[in-house]
Amino acid sequence: MSAAPEVGTASNLQDALGYCQRLVTPALRDAVNRLPSDVGEIAEFSFGWRDVDGTPREGGGGKGLRLALAVLSAQAVGASPESAVAGAVAVELIHAFSLVHDDIMDGDEQRRHRDAVWKAYGIGPAVLVGDGLLALALDSLARTASVETRHAAMAAVSNALIELVNGQAQDLSFETRPWTGPQAVTVQEYSDMAGAKTGALLGCAAGLGALLGGAPAEVVAALDEMGRHLGLAFQAVDDLLGIWGDPAVTGKPVFNDLRQRKKTLPVVSVLTGGSASTPRLLTLLDPEGLTPATEQNLRAAAHLISDAGGRAFTEASAGRHLGRAREIISEVAVDHTAAFTLTELTNFAANRSY
Repeated sequence: MSAAPEVGTASNLQDALGYCQRLVTPALRDAVNRLPSDVGEIAEFSFGWRDVDGTPREGGGGKGLRLALAVLSAQAVGASPESAVAGAVAVELIHAFSLVHDDIMDGDEQRRHRDAVWKAYGIGPAVLVGDGLLALALDSLARTASVETRHAAMAAVSNALIELVNGQAQDLSFETRPWTGPQAVTVQEYSDMAGAKTGALLGCAAGLGALLGGAPAEVVAALDEMGRHLGLAFQAVDDLLGIWGDPAVTGKPVFNDLRQRKKTLPVVSVLTGGSASTPRLLTLLDPEGLTPATEQNLRAAAHLISDAGGRAFTEASAGRHLGRAREIISEVAVDHTAAFTLTELTNFAANRSY
């Protein structure tokens, strides 16, 4: 295995991400190869390794944020990057499983500029491959060497999975709740949901890297907290992208979250803040579908949300959580070069274009 690259400048972040991908991908492919061939082919499609007709593709479907968090967290506590591979594989498999199932539940037809798995193969095969990816994640951790470490790692992943499911259940329940009034979704409820649905797995990734790298319990807990703050920042930026994102970046149409009438942080913050624009915004977001979701109406809604402070509120939320994530890294890391790269990774994750 080649040595980890020197990563003392931000310009080398892509090199570090590439290194993490090259380190973890062989083990990730080995895990996927344990699935039956027909299920494995769908799993390979979900990772961007092949087209729906079976043609191999170069690269993958994502940046590998979670696997990089695991590897860099291990390095930040002074361990070798190889120590985190099993954890990196596990969180990447869990992330892939969650995306496959989320797209089914949300009815999203596109993922990373391609058909979602369910759209390409059908709902039944997509559910099955998601289940298979989850099973492989647990199997990856079951193969770690130390019994004590294995038990702690399995407990961390189990807890993250429970939180992820609870977060997804909350998110689904928001769809049937009113936009305003005593039963409306609050900013705190939304933050709790995002912390579970997005933050738990990012926290698990960072914590697993530290755990498998032999860090003491308090450092593992701190890096888990760091990942959770990053997850909240990441979700806030996702919410901004869902309304104002460039389709070339998101792979989805502009105003997509408004078109689907999703209760995301920019919208919730405006509707629960008593804005004077609320009546007009409610008309444009009409849950009964009486107001057509035309480009003009969606653009008008986006402008109202921005003018009422929803965009600025969400940007500020992302900034706060990103700042806390950086503070934790500086407090607990012993390898300063790895800490710098880990900080740059958090910046990269939370400052995507919109």
